[in-house]
Amino acid sequence: MLETSARLLKLLSLLQAHREWPGPELATRLGVSTRTVRNDVERLRSLGYPVHATPGVAGGYRLGAGAALPPLLLDDEEAVAVAVGLGRAAGGGVEGIEESSVRALAKLEQVMPSRLRRRVSTLNSYTVQIPGRSSPVPPELLTTIANAARDHERLRFDYTGHDGTAGVRDVEPHRLAHLRGRWYLVGWDVDRDDWRTFRVDRMATRTPTGPRFTPRQLPEDGDVAAFVERGVNKAMWRYRATVLLHAPIERVRDLPLGLEPEPVDERTCLLRIGGDDLAGMAAWVGFLGLDFEVLDPPELAEAVLAQAERYRRAVPGEPGPAERPAAQSPAAQRRAVTRPDS
Repeated sequence: MLETSARLLKLLSLLQAHREWPGPELATRLGVSTRTVRNDVERLRSLGYPVHATPGVAGGYRLGAGAALPPLLLDDEEAVAVAVGLGRAAGGGVEGIEESSVRALAKLEQVMPSRLRRRVSTLNSYTVQIPGRSSPVPPELLTTIANAARDHERLRFDYTGHDGTAGVRDVEPHRLAHLRGRWYLVGWDVDRDDWRTFRVDRMATRTPTGPRFTPRQLPEDGDVAAFVERGVNKAMWRYRATVLLHAPIERVRDLPLGLEPEPVDERTCLLRIGGDDLAGMAAWVGFLGLDFEVLDPPELAEAVLAQAERYRRAVPGEPGPAERPAAQSPAAQRRAVTRPDS
């Protein structure tokens, strides 16, 4: 009887893991005859599992949808993933499902082995979720990092940087964060004596973990989300620029920029921007609808001038470059193309 029950559970696990199984292949995996497979399928049906059979040489068995949800078999990684997802939903990630998520999580944790409950607790405690698609990262890698952060143990890992250079890093892990589809580790880089943000999909941890450390206070008033956002934005930019906006900072802050301007005086402020395309950056600044000056880099100033020439050629009757007065200094040209005529 015990052997039959164990075989039924294995059969159910196979049916849940694959869309359709040929009968002979199921028999081979279970070590029984095809007749025994047919009998076991009938037992599953009597328990409420809708197992559909397709006759013929190309036929097989598949688990369909029934009128009620039958019990599911989850392996360790699946159970951890479900529990973490339910914990996120219970925290208000999706409106209206918080209560049902809490009930489902309570049922799952009641039957979950202690080793898995510890993994789920660690991931929830040492993870910061920043709304935004996830790059492929093995769950065991996230668990290793979260465990090291919880136990205050240094991590040694091989890391490939944004510029393609590879090296070994020695880090005191602080928190994991998820931003725009990628996982990041925030930690104190021992060799560089400073806080750093690392993309987890570029990490390959080394074992064992290093010595224990005393946790440090993160800058940004401990705001992991703000720290990661600032660090990732800087790392993603191919070009960085500083623009002087001829508008009071209050007016600039009312614009949906997603950036923080810096006041210069009552009428002007600085805006530091970044991007991968100079022409796109020039167009973006122009779309703000404000007078501005490009302070750096010179390449962005040239991109602004090129766009100004293109717009000027679009207006019939406007003089071309050869018909204009003698060339002015670059600063004067920038002011001329970015400020309206008086």
